[in-house]
Amino acid sequence: MPKKSAGLAMYRVRDGAIEILLVHLGGPFWAKKDAGAWFLPKGEIGAGEDELAAAKREFEEETGIKPSEPLVALGSVKHKSGKTVTAWAFEGDCDPATIRSNTFTMEWPPRSGKQREFPEIDRADFFDTGRAREKMHPAEFEFFERLQKLLAGKALT
Repeated sequence: MPKKSAGLAMYRVRDGAIEILLVHLGGPFWAKKDAGAWFLPKGEIGAGEDELAAAKREFEEETGIKPSEPLVALGSVKHKSGKTVTAWAFEGDCDPATIRSNTFTMEWPPRSGKQREFPEIDRADFFDTGRAREKMHPAEFEFFERLQKLLAGKALT
């Protein structure tokens, strides 16, 4: 069964431009990847867990920031892997350098028998439209476009 994830998009407006907070996944597989390797803070929805509750939980675990209300629904997108991601947006601001993520443990290097701990998120930053299009995972860029339409007073289609 395809995975389902939920996340939140924190945005701010600077000099009339919308900027969205994106995170870069930690660990050895993502260390040298940049273009297409930035995502909304998100995670898997637990069995029986409400999607919005999962989105709030994952955002706080991955950034250390408690999301604020109101939250605006951005709908869902599907990754090529088949995973469905549902997201909401809220206005906020932070210093991305202060973000502290939860961690995970994995065998590294492979087949070494050694367990190493890595941050789930190793970097975060705010991106405007042009930079987000270049850095964001392509499926998730749709969330930024929907957010821009909403903030411009247009209805989602």
